Amino acid sequence: MSRQDKVGEAIRQEASIIIHDKLKDPRLGFITITRVEMTHDLRFAKIFFSVLGNEEAYKKTKEALNSSMGFVRRLVARRLNLRFAPEIAFYEDRSTEYSVHIEEILNKIKESDKSCPSPNEAAGGDGNEKEGAG
Repeated sequence: MSRQDKVGEAIRQEASIIIHDKLKDPRLGFITITRVEMTHDLRFAKIFFSVLGNEEAYKKTKEALNSSMGFVRRLVARRLNLRFAPEIAFYEDRSTEYSVHIEEILNKIKESDKSCPSPNEAAGGDGNEKEGAG
């Protein structure tokens, strides 16, 4: 694991704790910090989050996170004993939502396949015929 990855993971853990335990903003939804991407020089951190809820929940949570950015940055730097506090920015992570959407589509396809006859059944066979017999 690279230094970037280690620092990013430490920031992910600390930011998550800070957001859940220290921020009392009513706009915050049910939030999960999913990952952190660091620049090579460790001076900038992209913090990705997901929220349980609709578009409005994402919007309000993003507003709350943006207004508390300086506070989160200072606490993360202090708790991790970093020489300098990396600039942070919050980004929506919709990958979980997207994977749930794809799974729903696949389930619909699976269900529609169950209701359609197989090619053998459609041709009037029972599926037990052997090819090339005779």
